[in-house]
Amino acid sequence: MNFQRGRSREEPEINLIPMIDVLLVIIIFLMLTTTYSKFSGLEINLPTADAAKQAEQPNEIDVAVTATGQILINKSPLVASDVKAIAEALRRAAGDRQDPVIVINADAKATHQNVVDVMQAAQTAGYPHISFATQTPR
Repeated sequence: MNFQRGRSREEPEINLIPMIDVLLVIIIFLMLTTTYSKFSGLEINLPTADAAKQAEQPNEIDVAVTATGQILINKSPLVASDVKAIAEALRRAAGDRQDPVIVINADAKATHQNVVDVMQAAQTAGYPHISFATQTPR
C-alpha cells in the first residue's frame, strides 16, 4: 500500500555551506602554522687579477690528487697513499733543495681526506709552505 501516492518525492541535497566553513578553517590553520624560510645569501665580489703567469719555480714540488684518490708527486704515481709514504716521497722529490713549496693540484671530485693527508705529509716532512693550484674559468 502506497499512502504517499500524490506527493512528489524531494531529492536529498548536499549542504555545501558547512563543508566550505570547515575548509576555510583548515586553510586559516595551515596559513598560521606554516613556517616560511627566508634564504639569505652572502654576495661576495672577489678581486680579479690580470697578471701574466709566473715562470715555473724550480723550488716547487707538484703534488696531484686524482678523483680516484691516487697521488702523483712530480707526475710519478705513489704506490701507497698513507701519510708516511707521501712524506717520504716528498723528501725524495725535494732532494737537497731547502724549503720547497708544495703545490697541491686536487681534482674537484677528490676526497677531502686525501688532500688533508698530503698537507699532513708535507708538515711531517718539514715543508711548511703549501700552495693550492686552481683553474681559471674560461
